[in-house]
Amino acid sequence: MINKNSPIPIYHQLLEYIKCKITSGEYPADELIPSEREFSEKFQISRMTVRQALNNLVQEGIVYRQKGKGTFVSRQKVEKKISRLNSYTEEMIERGLKPSSRLVQFDILNSDKALSNILKIKEKDPIYFIKRVRLADSIPMSIESIHVSCDIAPNLNQSVLEKSFFDYVNANIPDPIQYADQSIQARMPSEEEAQLLEIPPNCPVLAIYRTTYLRSGKVLEYELTVYRADRYKLVHSLSRND
Repeated sequence: MINKNSPIPIYHQLLEYIKCKITSGEYPADELIPSEREFSEKFQISRMTVRQALNNLVQEGIVYRQKGKGTFVSRQKVEKKISRLNSYTEEMIERGLKPSSRLVQFDILNSDKALSNILKIKEKDPIYFIKRVRLADSIPMSIESIHVSCDIAPNLNQSVLEKSFFDYVNANIPDPIQYADQSIQARMPSEEEAQLLEIPPNCPVLAIYRTTYLRSGKVLEYELTVYRADRYKLVHSLSRND
């Protein structure tokens, strides 16, 4: 409840009150929370104070607004630890979510000069191009666009790609996955990306470009993964060497 005699600012007390309601499940994900007027009347505080609390919650990504409808509880963001090289399937299972894939494209192409340099193969060598939408509890979370040399991953097929690609690699390639280099970019989605992720065109995305290497030094894949920024947050642990 709100204590007007407390040294803690009223807007912050309201903010914490709403957070507790969300944490307890009383305000569930994607559900409408009380309006500014309702909070104002309930606690006998100004609507400006209520608005300040809600603005802070929006900035934290805890709630979101829909014009003409009100304020809704955001779904909890999935933490992606960018210091770990693990599969999407592993990440979702760790968080108690059900992973699945929807294959958008699966082709064998001739590599161009840029891709041949990245994959360390000859120009025009055959490569797989794979595009799939990754889902969690049937909600689109990301789009993977993967380039893999046909020599590295023989007998790759569409049924394999309905599951974990890393599981396929571990079971079929004796050369184990060792490390990856990656870069991260925040940007707006393309028209196709917005459609596949089922997001508005003005909803930002996180684009991660990754080159994954095997223990032998060979390149396994070059991948672009586009994540919904409203569903993901990137987490990285840093240490300081004295």
